[in-house]
Amino acid sequence: MSSRIRARGAKTAASVHTVHIPRQRGRRGAQPFVVVVPERPSLIREALGAFGRVLWRFRGALAPTTLAVLAWPLTAILHAVAWWSGLLLAPLAVLPLLWLLIMQRRRPARAAVLAWRAGLASLAAVAGAWVALAAGFGPLAGPLALFWLLTWLTAQTAWLIVRRTH
Repeated sequence: MSSRIRARGAKTAASVHTVHIPRQRGRRGAQPFVVVVPERPSLIREALGAFGRVLWRFRGALAPTTLAVLAWPLTAILHAVAWWSGLLLAPLAVLPLLWLLIMQRRRPARAAVLAWRAGLASLAAVAGAWVALAAGFGPLAGPLALFWLLTWLTAQTAWLIVRRTH
């Protein structure tokens, strides 16, 4: 940044920039002109700032949404770079079901605990299947967008229910 233009004062939404115009020729004894121009943020910048503050405030409650939104570009990149990565990711869909069987064997559960374990395992299996299919065929292929939407909605709802009860 030029030494002639420099932000001065506290860091606020509307900062003030001071612009010094150098002396003109022929006016040796005169002081330079000082022009102060207030910088007002645009309406879009203020709206995006407010939206960002709301997202930051509720970042814990929106964890499944963040993961679901980040899964789109990740699977699109995997599909573009190596479509066969879907074959490598396919076992991810089976791992939660194996976890359920192992947990039920080691620590048998009944009723509500078993229902939560089964629900969590099936949701994780569905998410793993979506990642594998989206990496193989692309995140927008066929009904994968609807599949993603339903999985995200279920995960976000379950997350909010679990966070309320604990």
